Amino acid sequence: MEPDENVNHVRSNLLAMLLREDLDPLSQDELTARIDALEGEIVRCRARIDAARSHRSSADALFRS
Repeated sequence: MEPDENVNHVRSNLLAMLLREDLDPLSQDELTARIDALEGEIVRCRARIDAARSHRSSADALFRS
């Protein structure tokens, strides 16, 4: 297994573990904090997607010339 494949596998497992985590023992404050953290991560992911799209558009424009 290549090192990058191993990292991707670990990331996938972390996400799967997060999604399967039992929420019953968490308090309302803990759940609110979790939601805040996840919403922050969504914003961060969307910003990265936008940056990648912008970069791609710039590269496409450069090679169309």
